[in-house]
Amino acid sequence: MAKGKFRQIFFGRAALPIWLALATFGLTELFSRHPGVTEAFYSQTFYPVIAFLLSFVSKWVSFSLDDAFYALLVVFLIVLLILVLLRKIRLGRFLLTIVQTLSICYVLFYWFWGFNYYRSGINERLQISESKPDTMQFVSVLENLIAQTNESYCTFDSITKPEISALVESSYQNNSSFLKLNYPQGKRVPKSITFSNFFAKASIAGYYGPFFSEVHLNDNLFMIEYPQVLAHESAHQFGITSEAEANFYGWLVCANSNSKYLRYSANISMINYFLSQGRHLHNFADLVHQINKPVLDDIRKVQKHWESMRNEQIDKAAGKVNDVYLKTNKVEKGIEDYFGVVQFVMDFSTDSVAQRRAEER
Repeated sequence: MAKGKFRQIFFGRAALPIWLALATFGLTELFSRHPGVTEAFYSQTFYPVIAFLLSFVSKWVSFSLDDAFYALLVVFLIVLLILVLLRKIRLGRFLLTIVQTLSICYVLFYWFWGFNYYRSGINERLQISESKPDTMQFVSVLENLIAQTNESYCTFDSITKPEISALVESSYQNNSSFLKLNYPQGKRVPKSITFSNFFAKASIAGYYGPFFSEVHLNDNLFMIEYPQVLAHESAHQFGITSEAEANFYGWLVCANSNSKYLRYSANISMINYFLSQGRHLHNFADLVHQINKPVLDDIRKVQKHWESMRNEQIDKAAGKVNDVYLKTNKVEKGIEDYFGVVQFVMDFSTDSVAQRRAEER
């Protein structure tokens, strides 16, 4: 009798989600040690099919299916808790259901997208040489970036979000060969964050929903920010998990576009990262003075906009959660990974061969 009960608990259907989660965990350990295997068998083969199927479903719905999924999950857990408090179900059944539910979510997350965390790095993937730290080169790249931003300055009065989406999509298609993307890899239909104002308190401009391959953007975004944030989140849909790499993909796609709107949005965003990294330079003030006043005004306007919505406690809490999440997926720098884009831009900007390949497309 005891043996039968043991087999039922550990080898019955109820245990299947748990065993699948353990097997998935084993694959994360394998893939993290062999990024080439991840790249070949998951990122370039299995994941594009998953992204296509999930996005094919989600594109027909105007609201976020991922947000609806999270909401239903919360409601389900609350109902379970109420039932156990009312003694409608036993504590053992309650705990087993919780473990099963979390196991299923864990499995779906990694198979639908999360294994991409363990793919080859961007330098190896795109064949871009790594540059060594060099202050003179940093200043040179920043000055060139400032010049490009000044040149591409524009207002966004005469363009709509659907038009920007089309431009970003077109640029991804044009740059897909250099970026090693299986274009089109499904549909990227931008959706609003359901609770945009709340997420704005945490300074979250957008996020990617892995369960239905959805790109989410905050309704509080200025139009000047929209192209770069959209391109960044779209990079996640293409299987780019690293925030630094997604920043680089978003920047390159927009900066290499024929559209002045995309170029300006990408360059003004990248200037912020470079200025943050270059504050210690003795000629920092001189570099800032090279930025034209209308561009500086836009930078300050965006900063003040997000600062006015930010809630310090919520922002810090969200940052800690994101930091733990990234480090759990073996992103050693955690939220500091966002700033790694400066290194990638430096690598690309000092590799003339990679630049020629990008221009050839």
